[in-house]
Formats: sequence, C-alpha cells, structure tokens
Amino acid sequence: MFSPTIKHLLEEKSGSFIIPASRIAFVEDDNPLYHAFMILTRVKYSKIPVLDRQSRVVGLLSLAMITDKMMETDSISLEPLNKLQVRDVMQTKFDKINFAQTTLETQLHLLVNNAFLPVVDDYGVFQGLLTRREWIKAFNYIAHNFESKYQVTPINKSKQL
Repeated sequence: MFSPTIKHLLEEKSGSFIIPASRIAFVEDDNPLYHAFMILTRVKYSKIPVLDRQSRVVGLLSLAMITDKMMETDSISLEPLNKLQVRDVMQTKFDKINFAQTTLETQLHLLVNNAFLPVVDDYGVFQGLLTRREWIKAFNYIAHNFESKYQVTPINKSKQL
C-alpha cells in the first residue's frame, strides 16, 4: 500500500499519465498486414494497439510479429503481407486497464512487465495508453518536489543501530 502522502503526490500527476487515444498510432483488426507494416515502420513504435470497428482494443501488434510471417526458410517474402489481416497475427492476450477502476498500485505492478497498458472505458473503448515512461516521470516529480510540499522529519532509529 502506498503511503497516503506519496499517493496524494502521484494523484496530482495521474491525469498526465495517460497519452490520449488521439495521439496514438493504431491499426484495425481487419486492416491488411501490409498496412500495419507501413504504420509500424513509419511510427517507429515497437508495438501498437489493435482496435475493432467500435474502437475497442482487441489486440497488440509488433513489427516482430509481422516479420515472423514474412520469414521463409532461406528468404523473406512480402506475399503474406497481402494475404493476411492484422487479426491473423496480433497478440490477443494482453493486460489493459480501466483507469477509473484500477488502483495506482495495480497500474504500477502491471507496468513492471509491460512498457504500456491500453486504457479503456467501461465499454472497452480505447481511451489511450498508460506508459511506464509516464510513471517514471511521475516518480521523478515526487523525488524533486516531495520536500518542497511536505516537512520530513526522520524517525529516531538510534536505538536500533
């Protein structure tokens, strides 16, 4: 459990944790794989969300997932990019959160193993991304501002030493 003071400081920054959906590159599950390949190579992200026609997050897609389908025994083929759709390649098991229903502690624990978490509303509609980078920036904020907002008094531990 976070200390109430730390939690308060984190909550001051929590609105800035989420990168809004309008700023995130994504593909739709029925897009041709060549389209996703073009998007991923241009935006230079390692992985992007996959949405359905109702803007719900249904998967994640990386360049490695696409290139794996292009690999043949002794060459690389572009043919799968024309034959497959994003849904044929995407990762379907992944963590996502509803920001309003997820504690700060749960978010932090999930970000240990995920560079980002898709954020959805109550209907599963994509709202944006919660990134490990934004969390680290929040901790940086705390590290630099804690003593300017709170008076810190050390606990006397001389008896324990």
